[in-house]
Amino acid sequence: MTSTDVHAEHTTAEHEHGTDCGHEAVQHDDHVDYIHGTHRHALHGDHYDEHESVAEHTPADHAHGDDCGHEAVQHGDHVDYLHDGHKHAAHDDHYDEH
Repeated sequence: MTSTDVHAEHTTAEHEHGTDCGHEAVQHDDHVDYIHGTHRHALHGDHYDEHESVAEHTPADHAHGDDCGHEAVQHGDHVDYLHDGHKHAAHDDHYDEH
């Protein structure tokens, strides 16, 4: 784990999200997120990542990319951009908070 990974407050051994876990399931691209308080948990290997709500800015306001001034971090099959202590991930017409 690097210092930029944001893992959920519980492990897969402590609580397994699924059809009967008591948390609302939300389809998110090629995976399912589970609503957990004010954020979402997404299974990522042997842990859950924290997925927050939509980021405070849109791609129209600021486009993340090679020259945007934010550190790029590979996250599975996509790149997140470090932004004021959290990560932005492109998702359709907005950024998700990771």
